[in-house]
Amino acid sequence: MVTETIIKKGYKQTKVGVIPKDWTIKELGSVADVIGGGTPSTSISKYWNGNINWFTPTEVGHNKYVFQSKRKLTKDGLKNSSAQMLKIGTILLTSRAGIGDMAILKREACTNQGFQSLLTTKETDNEFLYYLVSSKKSLLLEKASGSTFLEISPNNVRQILIPMPSVKEEQTAIATVLSDTDVLIENLEKLIAKKKAIKQGAMQQLLTGKKRLPGFSGEWEEKKLKSVAEMSSGGTPLSINSAYYGGKIPWVVIADMTKIKKYLFNTEKCITEIGLGSSSAKLFRKGVLLFAMYASIGKCAIAKVDVTCNQAILGINTKDINTEYLYYYLASNEQKFLQMGQAGTQNNLNKEIVENLAIPCPPKEEQDAIAIFLSDMDVDIEKQERKLEKYTMLKQGMMQQLLTGKIRLPIK
Repeated sequence: MVTETIIKKGYKQTKVGVIPKDWTIKELGSVADVIGGGTPSTSISKYWNGNINWFTPTEVGHNKYVFQSKRKLTKDGLKNSSAQMLKIGTILLTSRAGIGDMAILKREACTNQGFQSLLTTKETDNEFLYYLVSSKKSLLLEKASGSTFLEISPNNVRQILIPMPSVKEEQTAIATVLSDTDVLIENLEKLIAKKKAIKQGAMQQLLTGKKRLPGFSGEWEEKKLKSVAEMSSGGTPLSINSAYYGGKIPWVVIADMTKIKKYLFNTEKCITEIGLGSSSAKLFRKGVLLFAMYASIGKCAIAKVDVTCNQAILGINTKDINTEYLYYYLASNEQKFLQMGQAGTQNNLNKEIVENLAIPCPPKEEQDAIAIFLSDMDVDIEKQERKLEKYTMLKQGMMQQLLTGKIRLPIK
């Protein structure tokens, strides 16, 4: 028995799905000219280092607008290639090496052959088309072909079917709402980047004593890590023994640590009591500071549950130092630890090296205050990141609704 789809009043079924009755289905090539690019000979110096912007696919897809390319052509370079000058407002669309990445030109430019750029007609709002085509990335990939690398041809780009509001004013209204959301997202991204930079500066100052929090003075001591903490590395139960895995003891590996920020709550794999007892793995209690000695050297995390770990990770149990203070100190020196690892024959550290790390130690009360200050900054950053995630999801939902006409906007 075939179930008929109930179509809401004022809508119609089309090849691209249900859309408003007053919208039309058009081929992309009918609402925009599709323009390819080219590359002049790289061996002829007079073609290069001019003042004509020349974009490659790697420069597109990061931001909505692009202003300036890394490399530039001369007039001779443009003339002696298949590259074409593109007007301001042209939508750059990558057709290979990352198919479907897009940006809108804010200055005249040309591209290499990895593009099929879109110059919209007068009846089409270029920002609306930017959002609409960006929602069709999976379709672009589906239309691509090639044995060496995937590429979508200009004809296949032109033939893509898209739903279009009949009047440009509705296109513009949709583009405006989505653009305003983009501005909110961009401003949040800038705010987060600024807060992270401020935190980084605060760590460099507070964790070295160059700047003191109000109410603290006096000398700091430098102590070897082994004098203020006890530590041991983990182990790996025999992987072919199924009795060792699938238990309830979280077993931390480097990959678990690279997925998180400060705190670790769970792991991808767990081991059994038998697995723990049959290997050099040790059980660390909640609050242990985990330190990566291989691969992502210097990566730190604080376990919020009892855990064990493999031999690439050191479990550090603090005695005479604030765990969170030590976390921030080690995290702030991650790049230095990475370089220390690279200096040897293998890209790793060992327990002895870590034990002998010199740690600047202010009085305990100051350690506590520094840890609280930096933790508060982390909480603020995470709050903004959650807001950013919410806005990003909101935008995706809005695109699905607005670009199909499921939600209509008033036209001024």
